[in-house]
Amino acid sequence: MTTQNESNSDTQPTGYACILRYVKTLDSSPGVYRMLDADSRVLYVGKARNLKARVSNYTRPGHSGRIERMIGATASMMFLTTRTETEALLLEQNLIKQLKPKYNVLLRDDKSFPNILVAKDHTFPQIKKHRGAKKEKGAYFGPFANAGAVNRTLNQLQKAFLLRNCTDSVFDGRTRPCLLYQIKRCSGPCVDLISEEDYRESVRDAERFLSGRSTKVQEDLAEQMMAASEAMEFERAASLRDRIRALTQVQTSQGINPRGVAEADVIGLYMDSGQACVQVFFIRANQNWGNKDFYPRVGPDVSAAEAMEAFLGQFYDNKEPPRQLILSDAIENADLMQDALSKKAGRKIEILVPQRGEKQELVAGALRNARESLARRMSESATQAKLLRGVAEAFDLDTPPGRIEVYDNSHIQGTNAVGGMIVAGPEGFMKNAYRKFNIRGDDLTPGDDFGMMKEVLNRRFTRLQKEDPDRDKGLWPDLLLIDGGAGQVSAVHEIMQAHAVEDIPMIGVAKGVDRDHGKEEFHRIGQRPFALKRNDPVLYFIQRLRDEAHRFAIGTHRAKRAKAVGATPLDEIPGVGAARKRALLAHFGSAKAVSRANLADLKAVDGISAGLAQKVYDFFHDKG
Repeated sequence: MTTQNESNSDTQPTGYACILRYVKTLDSSPGVYRMLDADSRVLYVGKARNLKARVSNYTRPGHSGRIERMIGATASMMFLTTRTETEALLLEQNLIKQLKPKYNVLLRDDKSFPNILVAKDHTFPQIKKHRGAKKEKGAYFGPFANAGAVNRTLNQLQKAFLLRNCTDSVFDGRTRPCLLYQIKRCSGPCVDLISEEDYRESVRDAERFLSGRSTKVQEDLAEQMMAASEAMEFERAASLRDRIRALTQVQTSQGINPRGVAEADVIGLYMDSGQACVQVFFIRANQNWGNKDFYPRVGPDVSAAEAMEAFLGQFYDNKEPPRQLILSDAIENADLMQDALSKKAGRKIEILVPQRGEKQELVAGALRNARESLARRMSESATQAKLLRGVAEAFDLDTPPGRIEVYDNSHIQGTNAVGGMIVAGPEGFMKNAYRKFNIRGDDLTPGDDFGMMKEVLNRRFTRLQKEDPDRDKGLWPDLLLIDGGAGQVSAVHEIMQAHAVEDIPMIGVAKGVDRDHGKEEFHRIGQRPFALKRNDPVLYFIQRLRDEAHRFAIGTHRAKRAKAVGATPLDEIPGVGAARKRALLAHFGSAKAVSRANLADLKAVDGISAGLAQKVYDFFHDKG
């Protein structure tokens, strides 16, 4: 791979003339090009089978308005030549996700999807939800569209196969069966109420069901139920009947289960008024494992083919593609995309655009969902835009805020103090922009809310000035909402003065008389407090924002407190990780008992070497 870059200077032309100068230096190699503005910000990233031919197209008239604006702003270009066209495609998508250029179609949601894991590192395997890298030993089934789809399936699988979902440490510590056994959700392997062989058979049945062989599993259970009934083992027959019913409920909740499609993602794209919705249905083992909608950033003159290709490249950049991608719209470089995804997966990937049959019906369903989802989103966006205009009017802002940051703190008498920041904008809550702050000021008096808020905002502005000093990346807020009255506003104003960011409007939201909803008072520096009418939609909007910040801060505080409750002095000993900590606690019963143990007893713990035993012993006995 080779790189070519020519930086812009004051004497260099822009627009068509700028691009024409670069065309003269290019050859017909495949590669990736970047178009940059006068401030060296990336405007667009594109790929080319033939760089000279592709870039030459920009020197000719007849482009859409979006491309004309992009050409007009181009002041310099960068090029990376690649060995193959496929390599250029992969590099293009990586650069788009990394640089987020203004004129590219951009997929903003990039979360991983959950799987069901049947763990295989224990005599009695655990069945559980798993998200992230597949590092644990076991069988993975997925992806599922969301946590709700996984939880519903796990709930029914527990009823059908009675597999445990408790952690190994809980399992090892049981002396009698838990509530799940009592309500017939678990077979009680923790207290030997089922044999290893019978439990392994239940695990095999669950894996067969998740692999699409559900009919065989239900037939076997039906035969066992009939045999139990004929033997007048009516309680066992009733239990088997309930398990069959649970499997049926799983299939019912999955909706359409295609017979002719074993493994595919069905992708429907709907575009309207410069906005787009992509609906993805996950088909695995002939079962529908849920659907999820995405809203890539597009422009009014972006074609369906361009939007679909950009979505595929970015969506599967960090996800394993299934054997088939069933699309509503064809893409221009289907051969390249198919080759790139096949190499990534290490097996053949097919890209299909069906015109008839079951696959076309699946696409029609995805398209219908995409159209309805986009209509709802556009309606909600119109309402949100109206509310933001109302906020600008209520608080005397020059323009409606594009980014509102709301801050709140949570603690109990000063302990486990955290700060929470939530963000809202034209499309509602921006949850990927939420931030938590562990309050760590040693000089703070416990419970000093003013000091805590000052620390949070000081850290926030310090980070912003480092990450976005020119305020051109969209990270800076247009409005700050602080949970509190005049005191909080004054404390935050001090921090804003110290960081020279007093141009950002800042409002304190106080509970008001009797701390009652609807009686909120709004505080601003140098102005008298004021209130909005009780039925004002803007007031309800501000209440929603404050309540979301409160919810997020409390949730963060509870998580921190729960972690602190589980902390022990063992966490401070180098070399004692989670597994060895569990081994020590299981052997001695408590951290205090570990601290009192002699060296010989520590060496007797399974998994604790003589060297580590000495470290543990020294930690508790050589402190000063």
